[in-house]
Amino acid sequence: MINTKPELLSPCGSMESLAAALKSGCDAVYIGGQMFSARQNAENFSHENIIEAVNECHRRGVKIYQAINIAVFDSEIEKLADEIKFACDAGIDGLIVQDRAVERIVRESCPEMPVHASTQMTLHFSDGVEWAAEHGYSRVVLSRELDRETIRKLSELGVETEIFVHGALCMSVSGQCYLSAMIGSRSANRGLCAGACRLPFSSTGKPRDKYSLSLKDLTLIEDADELQNMGVSSLKIEGRMKRPEYVSAATGEFRAALDGKDYDYELLRSAFSRSGFTDGYFSGSRDGSMFGARSYEDVTDMTSSLTQIHEKYKSEFQRFGLSMRLDVKRGEPATLTTTDGTETITLAGAVPQEAINRPLTSEAAVSQLGKLGGTLYHAGEITAEIEPGLMLPLSELNSLRRQAVETLDNLRQERLTVKKPFTPADYLPEVPKTPKKPVSYWVSVEKISQLDLIDCERVIIPLSLAKEYVNAGYDPKKAILSPPRFTLHEEKVEADLIAANSLGFGTAMATNSGYVRMLQRLGYEVIGGFGLNITNSLSADEYALDGLSALTLSFELKAGQLSGIRTAVPKGAILYGNLPLMVLANCPIKAETGCRNCHRTLTDRTGTTFPVKCRMHEGEDYNELLNSKNLYLPDKQSYFDIDFGILMFTEESAEEVKEILEDYKAGISRRDGKEYTNGLYFRGVL
Repeated sequence: MINTKPELLSPCGSMESLAAALKSGCDAVYIGGQMFSARQNAENFSHENIIEAVNECHRRGVKIYQAINIAVFDSEIEKLADEIKFACDAGIDGLIVQDRAVERIVRESCPEMPVHASTQMTLHFSDGVEWAAEHGYSRVVLSRELDRETIRKLSELGVETEIFVHGALCMSVSGQCYLSAMIGSRSANRGLCAGACRLPFSSTGKPRDKYSLSLKDLTLIEDADELQNMGVSSLKIEGRMKRPEYVSAATGEFRAALDGKDYDYELLRSAFSRSGFTDGYFSGSRDGSMFGARSYEDVTDMTSSLTQIHEKYKSEFQRFGLSMRLDVKRGEPATLTTTDGTETITLAGAVPQEAINRPLTSEAAVSQLGKLGGTLYHAGEITAEIEPGLMLPLSELNSLRRQAVETLDNLRQERLTVKKPFTPADYLPEVPKTPKKPVSYWVSVEKISQLDLIDCERVIIPLSLAKEYVNAGYDPKKAILSPPRFTLHEEKVEADLIAANSLGFGTAMATNSGYVRMLQRLGYEVIGGFGLNITNSLSADEYALDGLSALTLSFELKAGQLSGIRTAVPKGAILYGNLPLMVLANCPIKAETGCRNCHRTLTDRTGTTFPVKCRMHEGEDYNELLNSKNLYLPDKQSYFDIDFGILMFTEESAEEVKEILEDYKAGISRRDGKEYTNGLYFRGVL
């Protein structure tokens, strides 16, 4: 267990939001620069702003983390290194990271810079947390879909953990959402999510006034006492795109709750909510009560509360106790010795004069020195030793107090602004060019019967079908097992992998980084799945160095970008299938209509229908929202320089699987009037 007093971490999308957070009692803030931030639509911070923000935070003893947490392209690596160097020079306290390219640059150029594994890395079980620690991450931001017992268990592994305690809940598990990218090329993994899930969707085919992919905002303020005793290191408020009043209300009320004081729940709700709040997955209740959309009443409540909230952060939050001792003696300059508990300073003032009418008393001096309004300090122990019959103007006491406060502020700022040395390096890996080879096809199926009519080099099957696959007479050495993309039952997954290994299976797909460690620990050859979000050569090389034998690259890349990625191990891409757009830890169909009326589809406001793959029915912990059209491009394979292509089948019959595989082997498109998509391979993402 790391600590018992977690930091309160506030979001800042602008300098005004920063002021609101600092004046409302945060312990740390997180910001984004104008590049490489997962909230590109926030105002964000220029380099000049960042330097000012670092100074303002450190003057108050507050930590400041910079989110450099998007998936990066090869063409951006040089600018990425420059941004990391700037953060090192500015004195940023840590980087929040999604892409392993940042991990590589930090390790080679500035190892003193702490890195935090973003929630976008989808780390949610023990092996994931321990994998992050082994790769130099000092903190793991856990997936938001975890219950209190899972959070408690993961916080006992000796690695700092951070959890979200207030703000918006994404419908999809973070890092595994491609809906916005597929609909409008605005990638959530690139910081430009368009929030398509907040628009009308319905499982009945009539999405008007139905918001089946919109969850209420989270708040765990009523669990503040428990949160402080779970071993969690940081309590994170979401909201870098929200206005300063929201930041102030959320920070101020959580500060009060964590300090054992009364908090204003209604003020918190009026600052921003979607039909109220949910305690999310924390209580383990994944049901319809979690769903909600922004209503007219929510908007009017916020508007009416803005002035009240704004008033609350006009003055400084008094973070430090200030103890002072004044000494006034004849013929000597008056001295004021001051301490904030860390630094102690002594300042000399004017020489006192003989009093003509009213000598300075200890009581008057103590009262004057204790006037600390507008500063970062509240009065601690204040004493005054004054020889009788002496006079010192109150203005002189005010001047000494002001000097003491400014000096302590400056010393704190200087002490906490630690610049980290940065040594540039040549980051892109040297990979010898090899002659282009014919693409091998790996077939991914959801039912063993889909394999009846084909023969291919590799097959990918769900872990849950391992025994059925062997019983059907297929060779386990040819198969790649695919464990659940999200799980709350890691012990069961591990037991299933051990059982499959005893049946002869030896290769499995790492659908997130946690599985890299688990699978290797269990003796499996590991293939990197698309959920690793590999979009550049540095990230690919990191996984290759970890021992992965092949890598599936992100389907958010253009064909040219994908082909240009350098890696020493075989690389591949999904070339066919209903691309998975979301991992859903709470079933939207069950919430709206119940399982009995499930048609396994959601319809958006345009009438477009999206299939929902029900994995909860199969005993797993999530469903998947699939794209409305199949990716299909057998006649466009010349644009791809890859080693293998994955053909991903869901509901297709064995005959359809055979026909589509033949299309790809022949390089011929036989669309037969059906609607297909090229995905993002030719239009890309922003």
